[in-house]
Amino acid sequence: MISKEIREKYLNFFKERGHAVVPSSSLIPDDPSVLLTTAGMQQFKPYFVGKADPMKDFGSFNTASIQKSFRTSDIDEVGDERHLTFFEMLGNFSFGGYFKQEAIAYAHDFLTKELGLTIQYVTVFEGDEQVPADDESARIWKGVDSFVEIKKAGRADNFWGPTGKEGPCGPTTEIYIANTEIWNIVFNEYYCRSDGTLENLKTPGVDTGMGLERLAMVAQAKQSIFQTDLFEPLLSLLSDVADERKKRIIADHARAIAFLISDGVRPSNKGAGYILRRLMRRVIAYGYEAESILQRVVQLYGMPYSELKEDVILQEFRNEKEKFQKALEQGVKEIEKMNVITAPVAFQMYQSFGVPFEVTKEFGGTRAQSLTRDDFEKEFAKHQEISRAGRERKFGGHGLLLDTGELKAANEEELKIVTRLHTATHLLQASLRKVLGDGVRQAGSDITAERTRFDFTFPRKLTPDEIRDVEQVLNGAIEGDLNVEFREMPFEEARATGALYSPKEKYPSRVKVYSVVDEKTGEVFSREFCGGPHVGHTAEIGRVKIMKEEGVSAGTRRIRAAFL
Repeated sequence: MISKEIREKYLNFFKERGHAVVPSSSLIPDDPSVLLTTAGMQQFKPYFVGKADPMKDFGSFNTASIQKSFRTSDIDEVGDERHLTFFEMLGNFSFGGYFKQEAIAYAHDFLTKELGLTIQYVTVFEGDEQVPADDESARIWKGVDSFVEIKKAGRADNFWGPTGKEGPCGPTTEIYIANTEIWNIVFNEYYCRSDGTLENLKTPGVDTGMGLERLAMVAQAKQSIFQTDLFEPLLSLLSDVADERKKRIIADHARAIAFLISDGVRPSNKGAGYILRRLMRRVIAYGYEAESILQRVVQLYGMPYSELKEDVILQEFRNEKEKFQKALEQGVKEIEKMNVITAPVAFQMYQSFGVPFEVTKEFGGTRAQSLTRDDFEKEFAKHQEISRAGRERKFGGHGLLLDTGELKAANEEELKIVTRLHTATHLLQASLRKVLGDGVRQAGSDITAERTRFDFTFPRKLTPDEIRDVEQVLNGAIEGDLNVEFREMPFEEARATGALYSPKEKYPSRVKVYSVVDEKTGEVFSREFCGGPHVGHTAEIGRVKIMKEEGVSAGTRRIRAAFL
C-alpha cells in the first residue's frame, strides 16, 4: 500500500466517524515554547484546556489531521535506519467527544481492518505513587481483541506530559507491530502545574500520534523507513553516493529543507533559520548537487502539500550554497591542520567560516572522536552570554535591539530587514482588501527577520488565483516605488482620514498615520495607524512571495510571506 493510499485511508476513516479533517499547521508554531512544530497536537492545545471552542471552529468535538512535524533533537542521529528530522504525523483528537473506549477501538479497527495489519502487542501505564495504573485501557484492549498481548510500562514510556512546563497530560497506550512502535494514544486526564502537581481536567481528551514513515514501513513490509516509497525515489537519485549513511542524511535533509523553506523559514544564525542553515550546509559540504533531489521532493509531496514551490526552494538553496562554498573550503583547510578537534575549535570553525558542528565532526574523522554536541553547545552558550552582555551594555539592558511585540530584531542588520517587511505587511493588507474586498481586516501580525506573519478576517480559504492576484498587486506597489510618509494627529482626525486601525486596541490621544502614496497621481495605496518603523519608498522592500495561506480559526486566515 503506497503512502498516498495510507494518507487517504486514514483521513477518510476518521471523517466517516464524525471527525473534522483539519489541514496541517505550519512547521513554524504559534506556541512560543517550541522552536518548530513537533506533533499534531500543538495546533489543538487551546482546545484541550478549554481556551477555544472546537464546535465553533470545526463543527465537531473530534478532529483528525496529518501534521508536518520536525524534531531537532534527532539531527545528529540521522543516518541510521530510523531517525528523521522532518516527518508526517497522523493524529486523531477529541476534546470531550469520546475517550478511551472509542480511541482504542478506532486504532484497532484502522490497523487491522483497514490496513490488514497484525498488532504484535500493546503497552499501558503500570501506575506509580502519583497516578494509578491504567487498568481501564487494559480491560478495553481485551474487550476489543481478546488475543492481544498487553504489557505494562512506567512513566518514562507510558505517561505523556510537558516536562517542566504546565499543560495537559495523562497515561498512554502504545501499539507495536513487527517490533515497531506505531501508534501512541494519550489520554489527557490531568493538568500538570509548573510545580509538578496534577489536577483532574474538567473534560478529558484524546491525543494520538502515528508516524507515517513507520506505518508505511510495516504496511509495505520493509525493514527500514528508507526502503519505503517515501524515500526510495530519493535514494535512487543517489546511486553515485557510496556511503549508505550519507545517502540517508541527504534524503532526510532534502525533505526537511524543502518543507522549512515552504513554510517561510530562511537560513540565518538563529532559531529555525539556524536549523535550516545547518541542514543545507551539511548537504553542501558533502559535495552533492542537491537540486535534483529537491526537485524530486516537490514532485513526491506537491499533491498533499501545494505550498511546496520548486523555484523558491531551489533559489534559496543556491543562495546558501553560493555564500557557503568558499568559506567551507577555507574551513576544511583549517580542520586539516588540526591534530585534535575540540569543542572550542569546532565553535571557532562555526564562528569564522560558518561550518556547522556536524560537518566539522565528520570532516575531522578520528581527530574529532572526543568532540560531542553537548560540549559544542556549551561553547555556543558561552559565546551567547558574552554577546548578550555586550548588547545589554549597548542597549541599556534590552536583549533585542527592537521588540515591539509585533516586530523583533536582534541587531542593526535584522532591524533593516524587519523594517522592509513591516512596510510590506501594510502593503499586503491593502492588497488583500483590493482583491478580496473591504471585509478584510487585520487580526494580528508577527514580523521577524525571516518572515512576516499576517492574520486577517476572511470566511474561507483563498484560491490559488486569489493568492496570485494578491502577490501581483503587492509586488506592483513595491515596483511602483511609492512614497511612504506619516503624519501625527489627534485620534479623531486620524480616524476621519479613513486610515485602518484596530477597534480593540487602545490608542493615545495623538497617533501616527502612515500612508503609502503614488506621488505622481496622489493616489493612496495604503493608510494605517502605526508607530513605525518603515522604509521611505516601497522599492526599498524588494520582491515578496506568499509562502503559505492557512486557517487559524473560524473566520480568520493567516498568510506567511518572505523575500524572494
